[in-house]
Amino acid sequence: MGGGNGAKAAQKRARNQQKNAPKAGSQLKSNAAAMSIICNVCKQTFLSTSREPVLTLHAVNKHNSTLPQCFPNFKPGEAAK
Repeated sequence: MGGGNGAKAAQKRARNQQKNAPKAGSQLKSNAAAMSIICNVCKQTFLSTSREPVLTLHAVNKHNSTLPQCFPNFKPGEAAK
């Protein structure tokens, strides 16, 4: 005997869809954890994937200083790996 007009298949599809659905939620916590580059002058945080040009613009425009003065621990090429 059959499953009755594909009811079993439809139920299985519905279960699998719920099981594999992405978890709805906020990404704020993970974004806050990724803010690992900190300016020594103003303590502004930047994402760990920030690159040298962005940090240099911050140093020059905000503080009229250089990248090593504001971000002494930043090593070019280490971000975005």
